[in-house]
Amino acid sequence: MKNLFVVMVFVLLTACGAKKSEPENNLKIDEDVNHPAEGFNYEASDPEAIVIADKVMTAMGGRKAWDETRYISWTFFGKRQLLWDKYTGDVRIDYLDCDEKLLVNINSMNGRAAIDGIEISESDSLAGYLKKAKSIWINDSYWLVMPYKLKDSGVSLYYLGNDTTETGRESFVLQLAFENVGDTPNNIYNVWVDEESNLITQWAFFEASEQPHPSFITPWEGYKKYGNIMLSGGRGKGQLTDIRVLNEVPKEAFTSFEPVNYKD
Repeated sequence: MKNLFVVMVFVLLTACGAKKSEPENNLKIDEDVNHPAEGFNYEASDPEAIVIADKVMTAMGGRKAWDETRYISWTFFGKRQLLWDKYTGDVRIDYLDCDEKLLVNINSMNGRAAIDGIEISESDSLAGYLKKAKSIWINDSYWLVMPYKLKDSGVSLYYLGNDTTETGRESFVLQLAFENVGDTPNNIYNVWVDEESNLITQWAFFEASEQPHPSFITPWEGYKKYGNIMLSGGRGKGQLTDIRVLNEVPKEAFTSFEPVNYKD
C-alpha cells in the first residue's frame, strides 16, 4: 500500500500454497486485547488469519506496549532518517545524501520544508513537499512496523495455509489486501509467520492481486527489543538502521531544522 522509494533487486518466487492444517486458537484471553483499527474488514477476513495476527502482536510485545510506544526513530536503507511521534502524527525526515529536511504532521498536513538550507515558502511548492513527506512516512514506516498493522484500517486479512521461508522455516502465510487506504491500495502483501516464534520472518510484495509472481521477496530478520516492543531491521540486501524507541525528544525536533540530539 506504499510507494517504494528504493529500487532493489530481489529473487522472485511464486506465492505459496496451503499444505498443513489450520492453526489452533490457543491464545490466552487477558486484558491486553489486540483490538482492530476502525475500518479493519472483519467480514472479509479469515478467522484463522485473525488468530495468527493476534499471536504476532503478542510476540511483538503486545497491543498495550505498542499503543504506549510514542517516539520511534530509524534510518531507511541509509538514505534518510525519520522521527515519528505516534501520538500527534508529527514526522521529521532528514535526508542523508542531500540537504533536504521535511517536517510534517500527517494528520493536519501542516509543516515545513527546507532544501539546501533554504526554507520553502511558496504555498503550492510547500504543499507538494509535505505530500511527499507523508508518502515517505507511509512507505518507510511500513517497512519497519508492518507486523503491528495486520488489523489496520482498510485491511482484509486472509490465511493462505503453510509454507517454508527461503531459509526453510515452517510458517503460516497470511495475505494483506487493502481498500481505500494509502497511496497504492491495489498492492498485496504475503507475510510468513514463523510457527515457533510467531514473528514475521519474510514478506512478498505484489503490485496488484492479478500479478502472478511477487515483485520481490524479502526477509525480516534481526529482531531486537526496543523499549517494550520488538522491531526488526534486517531486510536482506537493505537494512533499517539506527532504530530507537524514545521516551522523549526535544520539543523543537518537529518544528526546527536544527539537528536532533537523540537520547534513548
